[in-house]
Amino acid sequence: MSKGNSTKITDELYRYMLDHNPPLDAVQRGLVARTYATFPEVAGMQSAEEQGPLLAFLVRLTGARLIVEVGTFTGFSALSMAQALPANGRIIACDVSEEWTAYGREAWEEAGVADRIELRIAPALETLRAMPAEPHIDMAYVDADKESQISYWEELVPRLRPGGLIVTDNTLYHGTVLDESATGSAAGVRAFNDHVAADPRMDSVLLAISDGLTLSRKR
Repeated sequence: MSKGNSTKITDELYRYMLDHNPPLDAVQRGLVARTYATFPEVAGMQSAEEQGPLLAFLVRLTGARLIVEVGTFTGFSALSMAQALPANGRIIACDVSEEWTAYGREAWEEAGVADRIELRIAPALETLRAMPAEPHIDMAYVDADKESQISYWEELVPRLRPGGLIVTDNTLYHGTVLDESATGSAAGVRAFNDHVAADPRMDSVLLAISDGLTLSRKR
């Protein structure tokens, strides 16, 4: 096996990367800060700072009009994607917490994109199964319960248009995917990664971005 580039991402190099990416705007920056200040023990569930500009880039690249987000937390990723949508674009954001998503609602209003985000507070599988069965989704972002990822995938793929994109976060799961005896969320991510790699309906790549990010395009 040839590993290729072995660049180590130091704190200084990470800052350099952020400095050469599109910067977060004041609303995004404020939401990130409020999340870490209010929920310090679980703030790591927030998508990494560099993923905001990346998600916006993918929205524009795919020309997405309808996006489904599975796992919204305090709304940073939904905000980033909504800002990249055209005025008639829409995000269906799935979460189970009124408390966490309240911070997102405030930020979406402040950014002027609240009309593009439909928040559904319910188990995500219920929301997905209630959607039309035919292909109609342009893009999905999955960052939720790791033990249910295969179930989310199986509901999303048939509803994704040809050429549509699924972006799945945390697919390296802090390196625990290497543990063959993993349990819980780590085992869920391991099973999901194997499932995605073997799915003939999709072309997928797993990238070492943040905690692992898998991009999957429907054939």
